[in-house]
Amino acid sequence: MAEENPSGTPSLRDAEYAPPSRGYTRSKRRRNILIGSAVLVVLVGAVVLWRYFGSYESTDDAQVDVHLYPVSARISGYVIKVNVEDNQYVQKGDVLVEIDPKDYEVAVEQAHASLASAEATAQALNITVPITSVSTSSQLKVSTSDVENSNAGITAAEAQLVAAHAQLEQAEANDVKAQADLRRYKALVDKREVAEQVYDQALAAAKASTASVAAAHANESAAQQSVQQARSRLEQAKANRQSAETGPQQVSSSQARARAAIADVQQKRAALEQAQLNLAYTKIVAPVNGEVNKTVVVGLNVQSGQQLLTVVPLGEVWITANFKETQLKHMQVGQKADIHVDSTGRTFKGHVDSVAGATGPLFSLLPPENATGNYVKIVQRIPVKIVLEPGENGDHQLRPGMNVVPDVYVR
Repeated sequence: MAEENPSGTPSLRDAEYAPPSRGYTRSKRRRNILIGSAVLVVLVGAVVLWRYFGSYESTDDAQVDVHLYPVSARISGYVIKVNVEDNQYVQKGDVLVEIDPKDYEVAVEQAHASLASAEATAQALNITVPITSVSTSSQLKVSTSDVENSNAGITAAEAQLVAAHAQLEQAEANDVKAQADLRRYKALVDKREVAEQVYDQALAAAKASTASVAAAHANESAAQQSVQQARSRLEQAKANRQSAETGPQQVSSSQARARAAIADVQQKRAALEQAQLNLAYTKIVAPVNGEVNKTVVVGLNVQSGQQLLTVVPLGEVWITANFKETQLKHMQVGQKADIHVDSTGRTFKGHVDSVAGATGPLFSLLPPENATGNYVKIVQRIPVKIVLEPGENGDHQLRPGMNVVPDVYVR
């Protein structure tokens, strides 16, 4: 039993063993609840922060990229007009530079004239082909007929020669008889056994027979000439037939010339098209929409292939983000991304388009070679292409080369 103080108040010992008051108990309980709530809030916040910071990957090694379009001259010439200024925005198809077209206009006219001449030649040769075919066919028929007629002429001439020779022999026989009769009548006249009139008749007959022999000789010679002429005509007819028999080759040659003329027409037409293209190339147009950076001025003599301007298509920019290889574990094509621009503080929306097939250093002129004795492992970076959502860069504020910080949401 507790000791009591004579004065009637609890002693110190009694105070130590006295039960705590209700206010103290309530305060301690409140403190424990606050501490537990704080711990719970910290744990929840830690989980939320861990999930938030683990839901995306970020890097400050990222820039705005684009394909630059170099604009070059396709022909050589003298620049007479430049229609744009530096940093001017142009539309696809706008005429940027004009080259003096006079020389190329003359070339087009020359090509037109050459084509017209080639077409006329081809037309004439195409007309000649059927004419040559008909002509050679007719010549072959005529020459064959001439050969047959010449053979018949030779036969007739030879027959006439035989007849003339027979007439000659007959005339010679008659002349022999007439000369013998003349000699007999001469002897009888000298003896006055016959009248002189009979001798005169014999003399006339002898002279007539002699003339007949001469005529027969002449007829035989003429017949021989006729045979030779007929044979010459036969040789000529045969030569004409041989020439006519080359008609198919002549037709083929004519057709080949016609085909060559057609090929020449095609060549001249191609030359005309090239001349027209060269004339069109005197006007250099913008290949895409974008801003222009020029290096050409009026009066410059340019050569074919010489770069004159560069067009920057601001509507086609993308982000090249060089993430560490350890950041690509959960990164996939199509994941959403926020792009924070350093210069303006603006945030653009985009998504992952593709991941490069190799690390950046492998595309360099001298790629690293790790097969050495002094190897130090370095975390590599792999380029990731992030494209903007449609309409995000409508005001063209993103410029190639600008630094950005992309956040790719991987969860």
